[in-house]
Amino acid sequence: MVGEVRISGTIVNSYVNCPREAWLQAHKIIPFQDDELLEMGRLINENAYARDMRKIILDNIEIDLINGKEGNILIGEVKKSSKSEESARLQLLFYMYELKKRGISVNGVLLFPKEKKRVYVELGEEEIELLNQLIATVLDTINKPYPPKGNQKRCGPCAYREFCQS
Repeated sequence: MVGEVRISGTIVNSYVNCPREAWLQAHKIIPFQDDELLEMGRLINENAYARDMRKIILDNIEIDLINGKEGNILIGEVKKSSKSEESARLQLLFYMYELKKRGISVNGVLLFPKEKKRVYVELGEEEIELLNQLIATVLDTINKPYPPKGNQKRCGPCAYREFCQS
């Protein structure tokens, strides 16, 4: 059992794509760091929107971009591709929800710089209900003594693929 694990947005994102990946992250098992997709993601994160980039870390929240103008706060999550847009949306909603619980209202935007695409995200009651269910499921999964089966369809681009396939 994992002691005092706080779910992060990254774990939420990973869980949607592959529950095994989320379990491995929660148990502090580090993926292969030289994976070229991880490297590409780091480069995009460091270089895209550099003028607007303000990385903020608050407990279990790591926001890529924050912009506050005229009393409105916009937080953004930068991703290399919209291929996993739903998991990225849930990650961003998780951040928005965590901030709301702290009394901070924000708007959200997903940014896909290679595609020049922006997707605005709102946190409503439906999304909060969905997140509460998702968080309970993620906690149940990561608190198990062994990792669940992986999502074989996504093993190709995963930095954990060698761990899972050995």
